[in-house]
Amino acid sequence: MSKPEIISDAEWQARCDLAALYRLIAYYRMTDLIDTHITLRVPGPEHHFLINRYGVAFERMRASDLVLIDLHGNVVDRLSGERRVNAAGFVIHSAIHEARPDMCCIVHTHTAAGMAVAAQRDGLLPLTQHALKFYGNLAYHTYEGIALSLEERVRLVADLGSHRAMILRNHGLLAGGQSVAHAFHEIYFLERACQAQIQAMSAGVALNIPSEEVCRHTAAQFARDGIDGIIDLAWQAALSLIEEQRDDWCR
Repeated sequence: MSKPEIISDAEWQARCDLAALYRLIAYYRMTDLIDTHITLRVPGPEHHFLINRYGVAFERMRASDLVLIDLHGNVVDRLSGERRVNAAGFVIHSAIHEARPDMCCIVHTHTAAGMAVAAQRDGLLPLTQHALKFYGNLAYHTYEGIALSLEERVRLVADLGSHRAMILRNHGLLAGGQSVAHAFHEIYFLERACQAQIQAMSAGVALNIPSEEVCRHTAAQFARDGIDGIIDLAWQAALSLIEEQRDDWCR
């Protein structure tokens, strides 16, 4: 399927990029059947964003499977066919897209390691280099049940603050960034940090915690000048792992 004439070049590129990210999240085994979501704001003054059509497996997501909605949850898509969207996904993602224009892409996952750390009182511990990326840069949101209430959006945004990553207690992980590449980088590192923490704790031996000075220094290193280029390189490298699927996801 080539780009439909009713879709702008910018929106179609966004659809292709987001479909690729869905497939990468599947490739790295961060899916939960048809639940969890990834969204991407489409360029333009309307603040519309793309979300997955509910019921499509992440492994098979295509550009045409994505649904364009507004901040109120209304489908504004010009493509025909089934356009069902999960309400809980809208509640979480619309709140952040509205409050954080810098968070163009948002990823939410329910992985085993992410949920396990989300269930631990102390949350993410500074045990690994991956975890130190988030030292002093990680938010927490208290569980309130399945995210169906619009009232929760205010508290969700307040808890996120200026951070790009958050642990939803007793629920899962959330991360985002200015592009699909940045969002992927954030969720990949957060997921790996959670995996390492659960495995380290399962050994039943004393854990080594770096000093406060080292923790802060490492976090600053992850924010150093030039990191954007590394993030883009990592994104391209990840895409190369599913390159043979490109013609399928961009249709």
